Amino acid sequence: MGKAEGSSSGDGRNAKSHRICAWAAVVALVAVALAIAAGSRNAPEIPGSATGNKSCECLPGSRSYTGLVEDCCCDYETADSLNEQVLHPILQELVKTPFFRYFKVKLWCDCPFWPDDGMCHLRDCSVCECQESEFPEPFKKSSGVLSADDVICQEGKPQAAVDRTLDDKIFNGWIEIDNPWTYDDETDNTAMTYVNLQLNPERYTGYAGPSAQRIWAAVYQENCPQYPSEDLCHEKKVMYKLISGLHSSISVHIASDYLLDAFTNLWGQNLELLYDRVWKHPDRVRNLYFVYLFVLRAVTKAADYLEQAEYNTGNPIEDLKTRSLVRQLLYNPKLLSACPVPFDEAKLWQGENGPELKQQIQKQFRNISAVMNCVGCEKCRLWGKLQVNGLATALKILFSVDGENNQNQPLQLQRNEVIALFNLLNRLSESIKFVHDMEPLMEKMERHDSNPTATS
Repeated sequence: MGKAEGSSSGDGRNAKSHRICAWAAVVALVAVALAIAAGSRNAPEIPGSATGNKSCECLPGSRSYTGLVEDCCCDYETADSLNEQVLHPILQELVKTPFFRYFKVKLWCDCPFWPDDGMCHLRDCSVCECQESEFPEPFKKSSGVLSADDVICQEGKPQAAVDRTLDDKIFNGWIEIDNPWTYDDETDNTAMTYVNLQLNPERYTGYAGPSAQRIWAAVYQENCPQYPSEDLCHEKKVMYKLISGLHSSISVHIASDYLLDAFTNLWGQNLELLYDRVWKHPDRVRNLYFVYLFVLRAVTKAADYLEQAEYNTGNPIEDLKTRSLVRQLLYNPKLLSACPVPFDEAKLWQGENGPELKQQIQKQFRNISAVMNCVGCEKCRLWGKLQVNGLATALKILFSVDGENNQNQPLQLQRNEVIALFNLLNRLSESIKFVHDMEPLMEKMERHDSNPTATS
C-alpha cells in the first residue's frame, strides 16, 4: 500500500538516490560530531558546582583557592569560570549604557563624626565636572551656582565640582523611598549630584595616611563585629566578611590602576601592593569571593523585578540594549545551571533573637554608610558611597525592606539603588578577574616571600 509504481530503471534510480541520501546523512552526522568536538575543545566548560553531580577535576596544588567558598553554595572554580565567560563580559557592557552610567550621590563632606581633613594629594581625587550634554534627556540641570560649603568640600577647587541635576521622574515605575540600611536621605533630590561614573574611574588617588586609616578604623572597630571570634554568631560573621570583601575589592582596584610615575603620569599595575594588601592575607581573598557571590545572589533573586523595571533614558536604541543585557545576565543558562543559588540567605535570622539581631546589624551598617561621608577624597567618597549603597541594596533584597522582619512586604527599589547594585557587581567582577588572572604571579611572589634566597 502506498508504493509508487514505475519502470525498472526508475526503481534503480530510486535505490541509487536512497543510497546517496543515506551516505549524505552519515557524512552530515560525522560533520556535526566533529563540529561539537571542536567546539568543546575551543570553548572551556564551566565546572559543575559543588552542589551538583559534576565535580571539578583539579589537580592538587594546581591553584591556591579551590572547593566551596565558605558559607556559599558555589565553589571557586565555578565562580571564576562564570565570571570569565558570563558575568564580566555582560557587566562591562551594561555599566557603559546611559542608564547605568550616571549615579546620583551626595558629594558634600557632611561628616557626622569628625571634621573633614582633606587629605587628598592628587587631582584624580576630585570628581570630574560633567557637561550638561552628557546626561540623558530625562535629566535636567538645576542651578549651577556653588555654595561656600561646596567650594570648601572641594578643598577650594570649584573646578572639581560636578553639575547639580534633578531627577525629572520620567523613569516610570521607579519610586522614591529610603533604604533602611543606609544613612543618607536618598529622596532629597535637591542635595544630590549626578556623576558620570565612566569619567570618574575607581583607582589610586593618593588618599592615604591617618585620614584613610581613620575611615577603616571607624568601619571595623566601631561598627563591624570583631572577627574571628568563637562567640560571634553566623550573622555577624557574614557582616564582617561583606565589609572585608568590599575592602579587598577596593584595594584590588587601586592596585590594578596605580600611578606608577607622577612625573610622567604613568599608570599601570602595582602587583606588590596587590600582594601585600590582599593576596598574602587568604581571608581577604576568600571574603572577596564571598561578597561577590552574596551580591550575585541578590541580583538573581530579584531577577523578575529587575527584568520588568523601566530602563528609560530617552534613548530608545540604548535603552533596548540595556534591557537586553539585563536579561542576558539574569537568565543566562550557564549561570542558572552551574550556580543557581550562590548564597542561601534563608539560614540567617532564624533564632528567637533574629529580628532584634537584624535591627542591630542594620544599625551598624547604617553607621558604616555614614562613615563614607567622612572620606576626605571626593572620588574615594563617590565610589565608597556607591558600593556601600549597592551592598545595602543587596541586603534590602535578601532580608526584606524594613527592620520589622516583614517578609510579605513587596520589594521596592529606587532607580539609584539598581544602578549602585549592578555597578557594585561589576566592580567585584573586575576584582575577581584581576585576582584570578594574577594568581600565577602572586604564587611566584608568595614562594619568593617564603624563601627569599631561592631563585626562580
